[in-house]
Amino acid sequence: MSHPHHDHSHPHVHAPDDRLAVGRLRLALIFTAAFLVAEVVGGLVTNSLALLADAGHMLTDVGALALSLFVVWFSRQPASPAKTYGYLRWEVLAALINGAALLAISAAILWEAVARLRTPEAVASGWMLAVALGGLAVNAASAWVLHPAHSHSLNARGAYLHVLGDLLGSLGTVVAAIILRTTGWLAADPVASIVVTLLVVRSAWRLVRESVDVLLEATPAHISLGAVRSQLESIPGIEGVHDLHVWTVSSGLVAMSAHAVVQDPDQHQSVLERTILAMKRFGIAHVTMQIERQSICRDSHP
Repeated sequence: MSHPHHDHSHPHVHAPDDRLAVGRLRLALIFTAAFLVAEVVGGLVTNSLALLADAGHMLTDVGALALSLFVVWFSRQPASPAKTYGYLRWEVLAALINGAALLAISAAILWEAVARLRTPEAVASGWMLAVALGGLAVNAASAWVLHPAHSHSLNARGAYLHVLGDLLGSLGTVVAAIILRTTGWLAADPVASIVVTLLVVRSAWRLVRESVDVLLEATPAHISLGAVRSQLESIPGIEGVHDLHVWTVSSGLVAMSAHAVVQDPDQHQSVLERTILAMKRFGIAHVTMQIERQSICRDSHP
């Protein structure tokens, strides 16, 4: 005998954060696009790989910020019978695309940097320093603008990581330009690009991994499935729990489903109410519980 599952409405947790994110993403996009052309021209004129590497990251920033803005708008579209969760996971796809783009462009920069280490090329360090300082100022402003919104979603964090990578790139380029002007060491340019790129790769890989985990409906890293099971089994009336799943629908919306053995029909409603309260302690906002008088539908899942 089964009891109808309990399922409450999806909370609109994104609306306030979206308004914050849209304004800040738009402002960062304006800053970044305005300086992109200057940095590309500066890199070509000075023959600086570090500047071109930074410009490459900045180009992906423009695309990432534009994509993030589009996704914030698109994910607001209402749910439908065909898409019952709406378009919330577009923000996860955007984060995955942003992370993958960062990894791809980082690989290209590392390839060119290794070639330049073998055959160093002359660089106009004066112009390189001037352009790098301008890029540092623009990226610092963009990072400052995006920082308050970066923890609200994977999408916003992906955009923030792009800008933060550029900030590190500009800083590394400034250091390389100063070393070039003071010592004449030509390898400073490719070395700076390698160091900065490796820092970006680390953050990009983490973003890709987290995005893939969400798409694979993995248990969120901050939630222990064992602790959730123990909490459920401690609820009066529940004699066993199986087919337990916890996953992330989208940033800020964690869901849980489970089968619970409850033999006393009079306890069904209280079990459901206690389950909802218990799951809030884990930050789980969407709860679906199938209640059974004896265990059924057991499969190979936890």
